Amino acid sequence: MTLSVNNRSYALPRQSVVVVCVDGCEPDYLGQAVAGGHMPWLKRVLAQGTGLVADCVVPTFTNPNNLSIVTGAPPNVHGICGNFLYDSASGTEVMMNDPKWLRAPTLLAALSHAGKSVAIVTAKDKLRKLLGHGMKGGICFSSEKADQVTTSDNGIDDVLSLVNMPVPSVYSAELSEFVFAAGVALMRTRRPDVMYLSTTDYIQHKHAPGTDGANQFYAMMDRYLGELDAMGCVIALTADHGMNAKVGMDGQPQVIYLQDWFDDWLGAGSARVILPITDPYVVHHGALGSFATVYLPESTTAEQACTRLAQVPGLESVLTREQAAARFELPADRIGDLVVVSERFTVLGTSQSRHDLSGLDAPLRSHGGVSEQKVPLIVNRPTPGLDRQRRWRNFDAFDLVLNWVH
Repeated sequence: MTLSVNNRSYALPRQSVVVVCVDGCEPDYLGQAVAGGHMPWLKRVLAQGTGLVADCVVPTFTNPNNLSIVTGAPPNVHGICGNFLYDSASGTEVMMNDPKWLRAPTLLAALSHAGKSVAIVTAKDKLRKLLGHGMKGGICFSSEKADQVTTSDNGIDDVLSLVNMPVPSVYSAELSEFVFAAGVALMRTRRPDVMYLSTTDYIQHKHAPGTDGANQFYAMMDRYLGELDAMGCVIALTADHGMNAKVGMDGQPQVIYLQDWFDDWLGAGSARVILPITDPYVVHHGALGSFATVYLPESTTAEQACTRLAQVPGLESVLTREQAAARFELPADRIGDLVVVSERFTVLGTSQSRHDLSGLDAPLRSHGGVSEQKVPLIVNRPTPGLDRQRRWRNFDAFDLVLNWVH
């Protein structure tokens, strides 16, 4: 029996399947950790299993990519085009963490309705309702609010005793470690047919590949994945986006403040700049990312703005709504008149006065642009006959573990 979800077919799992989204996992993190001897399990998997580099979706942010992974489709299908958007219908700026924004069913929900047991553990609670939307039964909770779970809301209670860890700080490596520890505990005690684990990128925002902080994180992850592997799980490892330093040669954040730029050109408040990276957790990136969308006043055409803005140093591309929707597979009705993408070392802000960078205790690292699109796509089993030359996407993860592993 197969399932058809968003015009893709999937075989039902024959053994326990685990898909892991490692937030902010630039492929070099894995390369450096493996080379340094910190990930022996992954080194073995890369030799014996399947190791690919894939493209995530742009904007390279958490919500669009996690939802692409669990729907097997880009944002123009599932509708989630950022962590944050401008709702033109109500004239308000809102978080995209409510299932009402979702336009397509998830594979996790479909599997649950097909009688398969499903477990979801995510680091931040902002993703929980989106990932678990439409599921029949199953388990779905976050590390962030693991002390608040109930059987009626989350399909499980007393998670802290199960995991044997306290609720971690949102700004810690332990928030992600809790996800892995919970995954191992659930696999030992509940043996779900399908499990989805999603971490947070706190460490990646603070530590570059190959540094002690990064290597310690990936060594921890390697141990837990090895435990899941030892239990016979088929594991796919991918990421929602990469991560890059966003500083000049002086080590200071390299920022283009787009709202200030438009205010100088068109008058204060005439244009509206939206940063889809925005979420409640901004200490480690100051709400600065490499992707922005702009709503223009009626007196200004997108072509005029594109021509003028394209002259600004540090921008990789300035696109009209139609161009951006086509190039990045985005829902055209949920982005502005313009989409602006900065190059690798530069981030975009609104007004300088609205970004508090006082919480940064390391050189700014962030994401959002095309420069953070490359991510790992790794399976702990061989996949005979796989076309390694095609363009693989992070949202092919479930296809690999359900259709290609025999």
